[in-house]
Amino acid sequence: MKLALTLFFAGAMLCRAEETVAGRWKGKIQIPDRELKLIVDLAQDSGGTWNGSIIIPGLNVKGASLADITLQGSDISFSIKSVLVSQDSGPVKLDGHFTGVAILVGNFLQGGNSAPFTLRKIGPAQVETAPRSTSVAKEFEGEWKGEYELFGYKRQVSLKLASHPDAGATAEFVVIGKRVNNLPVGLITQEGDSITVDSHETDLSYEGRLLKDELVGAIIQAGSETPLVLHRAK
Repeated sequence: MKLALTLFFAGAMLCRAEETVAGRWKGKIQIPDRELKLIVDLAQDSGGTWNGSIIIPGLNVKGASLADITLQGSDISFSIKSVLVSQDSGPVKLDGHFTGVAILVGNFLQGGNSAPFTLRKIGPAQVETAPRSTSVAKEFEGEWKGEYELFGYKRQVSLKLASHPDAGATAEFVVIGKRVNNLPVGLITQEGDSITVDSHETDLSYEGRLLKDELVGAIIQAGSETPLVLHRAK
């Protein structure tokens, strides 16, 4: 009987902890000279896996998916891998601690810098679902190659596209400059004769329009566009 009661209370405490974590959390990040509005949504699916999304209007982040969500007692940590990623320092990370049932305090960590945040639970979670890659037409499949120039250096580009009816398209996206960069591709979308290949983690994407055996478009990074024409590899 004593063991049963112990298990019962342990289970009840776990449920309360999960209820404490799940929800929409709203507050601010305090950085030098200004504050940034911050909204974090956390929810747990039927299998017990945590998922979430984050909104930071001041950094143009809206509904970015959370990754590596880890709970240890009253501590939580998670990262953002789809935006604000630095090739040198990696993704943004948030470490927090629940104080009571409705307050989450912690630190926003980016590029070796740390800024404190305080969040309060304001209601149920409103986790935004990350967009999924579409399939692509047969005309887009295969390997494409081209080159562009940036800051006086030429970069060779190779883009290999494959379509999977049940899982959307996949891509191998390689840019060769002073070194070989195999870019992780997070999203591929086709609309009519246009395609977008987005590498969230490197903040680089390619948008191109199919014209016969060419993809005519541009590399987009940090808000700037560089023309890039890709030719079908022979």
